[in-house]
Amino acid sequence: MSKPRVVLGFESSCDETGVAICNTHGEILGQALHSQIRMHKDYGGVVPELASRDHIRRLEPLMKEALAQAGLELKDMDAIAVTAGPGLPGALMAGSAFACSLAFGLQLPVIPVHHLEGHLLSPLLADPAPAFPFTALLVSGGHSQLMAVNELGSYELLGETLDDAAGEAFDKTAKMIGLPYPGGPALAKLAEVGNGQRFAFPRPMLHSKNLDFSFSGLKTAVLTTAMKLAGLEQPTETMQLTDTDKADLCASFQNAVVEVLVKKCMSAVAQTGHKRLVVAGGVGANIALRQALQTQARKAGIAVYFPPLSLCTDNGVMIAFAAALRLAKQPELLNNRSYSMTTHPRWPLTAANQNRTTNG
Repeated sequence: MSKPRVVLGFESSCDETGVAICNTHGEILGQALHSQIRMHKDYGGVVPELASRDHIRRLEPLMKEALAQAGLELKDMDAIAVTAGPGLPGALMAGSAFACSLAFGLQLPVIPVHHLEGHLLSPLLADPAPAFPFTALLVSGGHSQLMAVNELGSYELLGETLDDAAGEAFDKTAKMIGLPYPGGPALAKLAEVGNGQRFAFPRPMLHSKNLDFSFSGLKTAVLTTAMKLAGLEQPTETMQLTDTDKADLCASFQNAVVEVLVKKCMSAVAQTGHKRLVVAGGVGANIALRQALQTQARKAGIAVYFPPLSLCTDNGVMIAFAAALRLAKQPELLNNRSYSMTTHPRWPLTAANQNRTTNG
């Protein structure tokens, strides 16, 4: 086996600063991660300007931490990778400027990585890992998509959300009923002790003849029910709900989302004919979703794969790993010496359908 190439990767698309080192044999050599949750908590959501400034502060210390963990130095790197989009414009610029400047100083190639491709490929780090081809449910932040993944760099969009993504619906619903930030994990935690049968919330587009999603109507249904429970005619930021009401709202809401996601996944697998289903992104950490998908997958004779829980949310490993996979397949990327990178706040995953990744 040839000596593996080593890639230093940076992730700074939103509110996590991640740095990791992977090689072209698929090994994670070192990683460091900083979450901005505490900083944004007082605002109830991510403040883009604060996020960008914090990335600038964190990138170098986290890089040093990852290098120390790997027992390596910058001179041992063969390439630099960085998230080029999608994400917050300022946050992406912070990461790309740091990565390009570092690469220029070291005279190393820069490999821009699509953030969603990083999520999509992270289940390949699981044990066991899926093989290509597979059908994928990508539920990350503002994205809910079903993809047919034929091989590295060959992705077909099967369906996507028409409004709120699943993760957004979790966060917004949690905020509506007064749960602490970040709302999605708090809602899932409270749902564990709630009665998911108490409220008959709608299952948007459950029986549609396509693979698209819609969650805004479900979010509105929760708000309407919460207002009735609180005796209000207009929504307020401080609805008076009992702990039982909150738990039952969470459980009933989560049941609705999970049922839709599972039904669409099974339809997508039937459409593609794949025998493997991969789930990636932050919502992929949801225990109820994992259990429901595993149950239905067994009935359908399908294998289902999830990334390690630590790699469900944004992290540097998925960026370094995706770049390492690209580099193993396309060694000519080592010749790239362009240090002017275009970042893409909005960027469809199908843009990663290419034989080589460039900085253009």
